[in-house]
Amino acid sequence: MNSFYLQTAMFAIMGNLIKVLTRDIDNNGGNFFLDFENAQPSQSETAVWEKVNQVLTEARVILDDLQAYRGAGEEIRQAIQSPGVEGVQEKAWSAVVPLVAKLKTFYEFSQKLESSLRCLLDVLTTSASTPTQHLEQKQALARQFAHIMHFTLRFDELKMTNPAIQNDFSYYRRTISRMRINNLSADAGNEVNNELANRMSLFYASATPMLKTLSDATSKFVSDNPDVPIENTTDCLSTMASVCKVMLETPEYRSRFASEETVLFCLRVMVGVIILYDHVHPAGAFVKTSNIDMKGCIRVLKEQPPSSVEGLLNALRYTTKHLNDEATSKQIKNMLQPN
Repeated sequence: MNSFYLQTAMFAIMGNLIKVLTRDIDNNGGNFFLDFENAQPSQSETAVWEKVNQVLTEARVILDDLQAYRGAGEEIRQAIQSPGVEGVQEKAWSAVVPLVAKLKTFYEFSQKLESSLRCLLDVLTTSASTPTQHLEQKQALARQFAHIMHFTLRFDELKMTNPAIQNDFSYYRRTISRMRINNLSADAGNEVNNELANRMSLFYASATPMLKTLSDATSKFVSDNPDVPIENTTDCLSTMASVCKVMLETPEYRSRFASEETVLFCLRVMVGVIILYDHVHPAGAFVKTSNIDMKGCIRVLKEQPPSSVEGLLNALRYTTKHLNDEATSKQIKNMLQPN
């Protein structure tokens, strides 16, 4: 009898050992520490890293400018109330033109970000290695990919809570239109021609413009590279989500973060890649066959202080593509119900 129990115990230990050893395959990787704070490029990563780093350096300025964006609401209100008073109209126009120049800079930056994302996907989705190997061995590029996701969610959070952006741009377009009808000069506004204004309108009409830019760019990357299986891209995204989840729920990993800010960084990146995966993968992130442990990811989010994650939970609720599909389990839908 003892021998039978011993044998059973040995089988259980072996089974658990095999599970640990094959965790990469079963859960699509993610059980390693990705150094989001300090990873530096190896020689083979340097060319891409330097190119992307220029864009990420500008990203910090973009976020500062967006955070400081106050809008011309008062000037516009006065101009609408006093349509015949030339001085009031000029004051509103003078306030709006430099703001629209900023909005143009933000929009043009979205195109640079798209280009950087494609550069990183080129490297991180090749069939030469598994997604886990790519992320673990090219940590500096994985870190940049994470910074792009972090920037994207932060930009969209700020844009979503600032109605002045769309109000300013709408006023600008209406005024330009009126100037054209009256054959008046609009020199100050000429840097945004009609075609560019149309593209900017579409960009800012989205609740989450940067995320939409990245999900469109990722989908385009997949369709432009038919020789690269779609799984290479979606597995890269699901592995990144898994890496973030594991680091957040493993005390040994979490204790290695030098800053508490890295926790929020990890949470943002995890949510960003989930949303991206949900837009790019044909079945999405919420189905049972998904490579992302959605229940685990939501659980990790809900374990954080509510004030720091409510925006991220809302991003999962309202900017994903497949959450409300029939294939999504009731348990996941319930977990994401607003309190």
